[in-house]
Amino acid sequence: MNNFRQLHRLVATRLGGVVLFVLLFMALSLLMRVALLIECAGEAAWNASLAASFFWGLIFDVVTAGLFAMPLTLVLTLLPAGWFERRRGRVLMHVAGLGITAGLLFIAVAEWTFWDEFSVRFNFIAVDYLVYTTEVVANIRESYNLPVILGGIAVAALLIYGLLIRSGLVAVWMSSARAPWSRRWRAGAVWLVVPLVAGLLLDSRHLPEFRNDHNRELAKNGPWSFFAAFRHNELDYATFYPALPVGEAFARLRQELFADGAVPLNDNPHDTLRMIRNPGPELRPNIIQITVESLGTEFLGYFNPESKLTPELDALIPRSLVFEQVYATGTRTVRGMEATVLSLPPTPGRSIVKRPRHGNLFSFGSVLRSRGYDTAFIYSGFGYFDNMNAFFGNNGYRVVDRASVADEDITFANAWGACDEDLYNWTLREADRSAREGKPFHHFVMTTSNHRPFTFPEGRIDLPSKESGRAGAVKYTDYAIGKFLRDAAQRPWFKNTIFVIVADHCAESAGRTELPVHNYHIPLIIYAPGGQIKPGRVSTLMSQIDLPPTLLGLLNWSYPSRFYGRDVRNTRLPPRAFVGNYQRLGLLRDNVLTILKPVRQDSQYAVDPHQPTDRPEEAAVPELLKDTIAAYQTASYLYATNTYTALTPEEFARHESDRTAP
Repeated sequence: MNNFRQLHRLVATRLGGVVLFVLLFMALSLLMRVALLIECAGEAAWNASLAASFFWGLIFDVVTAGLFAMPLTLVLTLLPAGWFERRRGRVLMHVAGLGITAGLLFIAVAEWTFWDEFSVRFNFIAVDYLVYTTEVVANIRESYNLPVILGGIAVAALLIYGLLIRSGLVAVWMSSARAPWSRRWRAGAVWLVVPLVAGLLLDSRHLPEFRNDHNRELAKNGPWSFFAAFRHNELDYATFYPALPVGEAFARLRQELFADGAVPLNDNPHDTLRMIRNPGPELRPNIIQITVESLGTEFLGYFNPESKLTPELDALIPRSLVFEQVYATGTRTVRGMEATVLSLPPTPGRSIVKRPRHGNLFSFGSVLRSRGYDTAFIYSGFGYFDNMNAFFGNNGYRVVDRASVADEDITFANAWGACDEDLYNWTLREADRSAREGKPFHHFVMTTSNHRPFTFPEGRIDLPSKESGRAGAVKYTDYAIGKFLRDAAQRPWFKNTIFVIVADHCAESAGRTELPVHNYHIPLIIYAPGGQIKPGRVSTLMSQIDLPPTLLGLLNWSYPSRFYGRDVRNTRLPPRAFVGNYQRLGLLRDNVLTILKPVRQDSQYAVDPHQPTDRPEEAAVPELLKDTIAAYQTASYLYATNTYTALTPEEFARHESDRTAP
């Protein structure tokens, strides 16, 4: 009773409405944290760190509530003294109160669906989604029953606001809201300045280093995380990450790059340009790279015998060269593109695909074009999404996307793009065109069917569209690949074409640890129906950046290179894989995972990449830490200084003698 009277006294002021808002915001934030904990109960660590999650969560909730209350504080401070004595004023405040309640519930539902998809609080992905509203809104409409959800929010808002009115607190506030200007502005100044100062001082990077990443995410506040991601979407390596002297970093990197016999092609100690030599006659087949959305190894029967979703790929594997230990460099499509096109470790913050100065970079395509290849990016969606068209177009690829084909070329589509079958029909047409022109071709093909809302044409597989979720989408994308290869087999260019099937990332990237390596494991299958590349198995640890040099090595190419990747079949160096997310940068080598993170922090763990663990054993390998720093620091340096650039045709020609020299 005494507590309720104290609450009455807090509310019985002009800014009592701000108090009510803060209490409602914090109550919903606490309920959301509890709900998310229940959702991830099997993954969270039920120990003392969970109490720390709720403690830090309370701090972030209080500060975020104060910041979100600032507009209301300003309005209540500036409204005339007698505003609440008018019926119209009270009605408007009730409407505003109901709207605010509904808005907070809407944010809570949005955060729940985001967590359900990504197992994290709002991050830079949510920020990007605001940019691409057409696809995102359409995806939401196709994935969720919006009338039911919005209706439920409206009903819940009415109930909650009704209970608030019945408590008498709203009436107490409105009946005590008359206050002279001098009192209003002093109270308003406190409510504005204190949250603002707290918001400037508090940073999500102040959170302790939770061993379990779910516990760390629970400690955050969703709206706070959204604005933090907006603020820190790009991270300068030199400012936020451990660094070596630039000369030492490049010396370490070059020692590795030249270890397999590569020859430097200039005297710049801050460059990676070198000559790669491979023996044997150079092969120049066509190359079609199918980059499959979210195809983790857990879906393939070859890697997971319990899965029956990929009969086409499982039947293809005995006729292909299969790489068994491949890891995605990131958790988004643009990271997979960046890695397999540029052969560059992931730089912190946004992918290079989405950054300025993303054009004229040294790429797989630039090497292929030096031999007369036609290069094209073929995407089933609208390629302006995530800046994909600009990236590929500015790096010499022709762009074929949903916007560039005729309406009759699309038989089925959802928010993210045309179905895989349509995409492969476009690919067949582009391949026919290049073949008629007598050009070898490289097509980078990007699918979208294995993406929420998981819809696809009916009657193709034994699972229903949408209702079967990701399982149906995986089985459909597998079906479409099989159909594409059968259709391609009827073309005259088929036997002279190599088909590369690789995932952009896994379906699930969240885990208990800072970088859950087991959730980065993806398939890489190279199928050469003409026999240019023999079937087999490669068990060497690698990541997506190793695809371009490994494939060129399989084709016996000698070429000038700036690639960070290596031919994993022909190296004396210890196998390693780059993995990361937009803040954490990892290198896996010798079963030790080294992680670089803001602000100038690092950690090392002994890990089994195939086994999830809640508490990995800490390790200390100083030389590996330095090698990790050197790789990421130099990659960021080369991008920042515009050094990782494509060679001109004249420069390629100048190195022709190097290519043919013994």
